[in-house]
Amino acid sequence: MVAVTIVKDTGQRALVPPFEPEHEELRATIRRWVESEILPCQAEWEERREFPRELFTRAAELGFLGLKYPERLGGQGGDNLHDAVWAEEIAAAGMSGGVGAGIGAHTGIATPPVWSFGTDEQHERFLRPAIAGEKIAALGITEPGAGSDVASLRTRAEKVDGGWVVNGSKTFITNGVRADFLVCAVRTKPEGGHGGISFLILERDMPGYEVSRKLEKLGWHASDTGELAFTDVFVPEENLLGEEHGGFKLIMANFQWERELMALGAVGSMDWCLRRSIAYAGEREAFGRPIGGFQAIRHKIAAMATKLEVGRALTYHALRLLTSGQDALAEVTKAKLFTQRAAVEVADDAVQIHGGYGYMREYEVERVLRDARLGPIGGGTDEIMKEILGRGLGL
Repeated sequence: MVAVTIVKDTGQRALVPPFEPEHEELRATIRRWVESEILPCQAEWEERREFPRELFTRAAELGFLGLKYPERLGGQGGDNLHDAVWAEEIAAAGMSGGVGAGIGAHTGIATPPVWSFGTDEQHERFLRPAIAGEKIAALGITEPGAGSDVASLRTRAEKVDGGWVVNGSKTFITNGVRADFLVCAVRTKPEGGHGGISFLILERDMPGYEVSRKLEKLGWHASDTGELAFTDVFVPEENLLGEEHGGFKLIMANFQWERELMALGAVGSMDWCLRRSIAYAGEREAFGRPIGGFQAIRHKIAAMATKLEVGRALTYHALRLLTSGQDALAEVTKAKLFTQRAAVEVADDAVQIHGGYGYMREYEVERVLRDARLGPIGGGTDEIMKEILGRGLGL
């Protein structure tokens, strides 16, 4: 579903935020791909706990891995609006959270720092093959003892001749099991705090780099989520991303867009749940009539539609600010906070409307509920979002 507004004095409807016909063409292309090539297979991928690596190659062939990257690196020459359409539409089309997370982590959180802070040489070594689907990327920030509190990072990098030696571990890393390179936050100063964090690009074949285990999760079954261990991993100087000790700036720059993408995905998920529930309520009969004729069902669907539109309004407002270069910390934080919890509630309502069938995998609403539950945790918990907003209000 695309939000619209009325253009003053003409009565014509215009797409918002500033979407153009090309964005809607992209939206239609994404939906066709998901419906024809993803939906028929994703139940099997959920069972296998991974989707085929070849899906990255296929997404690259269609241009989806390089939507906002320049053509000189193999991208499509688009911008963040194209990326926004992608994040919303894959969820609205019914792509599972696991498949969306795997590809989305590659395009939305792992490769953007390489583009924004990397050198020309790093663009060629890492970004170009990532856009082509030849290398899978992951972002490594979370550790067993440091999640939202990034200042407590313990993975350390000791400066040596020609580079650094890295020791430590990372956990909850999407694409971590099979990533070819990891954009990794490390501590380059022994003292704590934000000032001693740097980013290094670790490569899978570096001696001492180990996937210690693959994690089982409530949802996102089709994505590989790994725990990584580093033992005396030598990382050459040319793999420093951005400024030494300047990693906290990189983390903060990445967080806003990651949270906006999560909000867009939640909007897409709520859209899918609403459409599926309306269709089911019109088809399923009880006591001789469609269940949509019962007041309780109508009211539940009305509440779902309201949460969707409030979430879309918050998220699109933040998107307008971000794409116009304005500070949108408060708006993105509000959008992330509201949409993630609302998506869980809307998915739960969808399961309730489907009754016993909501527990059946063939109806998929049970999967959407499981997938949605990570939203209030990942990318910054609800509690962190509230803390950011509270401080912004002077408290």
